[in-house]
Amino acid sequence: MSETTPSAREILQDLSAGRRTAVALMTETLARIDAINPGVNAIVALRDREELLAEAAAADRSTTRGPLHGLPMAIKDLANVAGVRSTQGSPLLADFVPQQDDLMVARLRAAGALIIGKTNTPEFGLGSHTYNPVYGATANPYDRSRSCGGSSGGAAAALATGMVALADGSDMMGSLRNPAGWCNVYGFRPSWGRVPGEPRGDLFLHPLSTNGPMARNPEDLALLLDVMSGPDPRQPLAATAGAGHRVSPLPEVRPMRIGWLADWGGAYPMEPGVLETCETALKVLSTLGHQVETLAPPFAAGQIWQSWTTLRSFAVAAGLRVFAGQMQQLKDSAQWELERGLALTGQEIQAASDLRSDWQRVVAQLFSQYDALVLPTAQCWPFDIALEYPQEIGGIALDSYHRWMEVVTPVSLVGVPCLAAPAGIGPTGLPMGLQIFAAHGRDRDLLALGQQYHCATRWPERRPTPTPSTTAAR
Repeated sequence: MSETTPSAREILQDLSAGRRTAVALMTETLARIDAINPGVNAIVALRDREELLAEAAAADRSTTRGPLHGLPMAIKDLANVAGVRSTQGSPLLADFVPQQDDLMVARLRAAGALIIGKTNTPEFGLGSHTYNPVYGATANPYDRSRSCGGSSGGAAAALATGMVALADGSDMMGSLRNPAGWCNVYGFRPSWGRVPGEPRGDLFLHPLSTNGPMARNPEDLALLLDVMSGPDPRQPLAATAGAGHRVSPLPEVRPMRIGWLADWGGAYPMEPGVLETCETALKVLSTLGHQVETLAPPFAAGQIWQSWTTLRSFAVAAGLRVFAGQMQQLKDSAQWELERGLALTGQEIQAASDLRSDWQRVVAQLFSQYDALVLPTAQCWPFDIALEYPQEIGGIALDSYHRWMEVVTPVSLVGVPCLAAPAGIGPTGLPMGLQIFAAHGRDRDLLALGQQYHCATRWPERRPTPTPSTTAAR
């Protein structure tokens, strides 16, 4: 169906001008959640209605107004929100209610956002399929028998169905790129360091994951990214990130030279129709005056995978080691990552970092020739919601729970900015996305390119029909 919900920017302009009240917006938001959420299970830990309406009324009375003033938002359930159950999808944290907001949440709240609850995520964010034993599965809004992706799957599904206008995501291994592609919305993985993580624990060894914005158009991504960005003096590697470098408003776009990496010369197995859908989307960029060229693989895919899986297990184990004595209460993929990470030697980690550094030097050379590079957001279409993960693609057996997401690792490994943009609806009626990535620090130019593409395609306006259902939770 056609888009009926205004953009976040339009909603905020109406609130600022007095054409709409925060109470009216909150009432509409809660009514839409009541109607739609039972069928997709995207929003969890929804707060008390009367409390939310009281906060909206207070926002209407307030004379202090930030850039997100009065906008309802639900926070991905990997982040702590003061006073709200924050489970990370794990029974081990099912009753955990933090007393303090995480840094990113505090920034959203200070900007005037009204936190209504959480968005669903896989247990500890592992695996790009949003299901967990606390809240169940989140369904794809375009086919509720299919996965919405993950780990920011609840956020993507909530955006696609119009339950929220902006959402936060986080991304280590495609966690906001894959669900954006599968739910026909936008996600943005910023240059590493632009959005600081939490100022706790290790601050130096694990630059793999980052928070980022999700929305239904890149202008809204830019709006939220400016709120999320900025230095934090407690984090040396993010001490100046984003300082004085707002991305909004977006600039005019000059013609760009863009490289299409497709399936990395056959290294990444793809289901039928994925590449064809992406290549059709790339033709839009050509019609907009950009030069699109198909590239040969610039680096050995196996070396990227070797480096990635080592450094990922190293990082995941660092986060999960507190649960080492409760290993059997973790899901299989969490146990696998924890056992692997704890068994790594220092020299194995160094070898992985050496490969990562080699790839970074190649990336620098590529971006001296190309303004942006492109890959699909996933190697397969949204799979059966009852599956844990795909076991094969195109007859090729997969050897881990995350091998079907290998296509995202070239970006994740070097921390460059990456826009997940809708590529269109495939032959079976399911969405697919493009990863469009650029050199470190070129976040603003990338978002501007995305907005130009969005104005030419308007894919998120082809919204799923919101038919209430109860098939999503399990």
